[in-house]
Amino acid sequence: MYKTIAEAIELANALKRQLFSVSHADIVICPPYTALSEVAEVIYETNILLGAQDLHWEEEGAYTGEVSAKMLKDLGCQFVIIGHSERRQYFSETNESVNKKIFASLKNSLTPIVCVGENLKQRENGETTQVIQDHLSGGLKGLEGRQIENIIIAYEPVWAIGTGKVASPEQAQEVHKYIRDWLKGAYGDETAEKVRIQYGGSVKPDNISGLICKDDIDGALAGGASLKADSFASIVINSKR
Repeated sequence: MYKTIAEAIELANALKRQLFSVSHADIVICPPYTALSEVAEVIYETNILLGAQDLHWEEEGAYTGEVSAKMLKDLGCQFVIIGHSERRQYFSETNESVNKKIFASLKNSLTPIVCVGENLKQRENGETTQVIQDHLSGGLKGLEGRQIENIIIAYEPVWAIGTGKVASPEQAQEVHKYIRDWLKGAYGDETAEKVRIQYGGSVKPDNISGLICKDDIDGALAGGASLKADSFASIVINSKR
């Protein structure tokens, strides 16, 4: 929940200037709902794509305050974040609601960025893989292989979000490999290799290169560092393998 319309336009214009020559990575920005339309105009026909931070699983109806996948498509969105830890922590997001939102986004040709991850207590108790398995099996329930190929999974260790802490590249790779192996077991090797698995947890310009070089880390879901053009642009530029 950052950026007025004017601030979002300023940030998008700055990113457009700094990232126009990048071709090694897909770039997606996810402004708040209020700025989506204006930002869509700024990045139209550039190498920057548009996403939203959440959606409701129904097409329309008496759901005051909610936004549907159809509405997001109408605004020019191609991506949507689903199940972010903050949605789980503050707004009672569950595996069931994540699952419904994934189906709604795919039905409307939006690429879901599905978040999974453990909190500090769960990590200290050695429950990381159990939590990840629960999020994957519950959130992806009923999805077929061809649908899974159109999903991005973002591993976000909750204990590393906004804390300044970051999982070491080795810690992140360990969990990313677990996710890849789980996908292989559920959908087969070929499908699993097509799924992008991003890391999100205090990603910064000075740690992205150490993360992205790992075999199963395919990208980054940047939070706080995406609020300033210079830092986000540096993350994108430094993400080249």
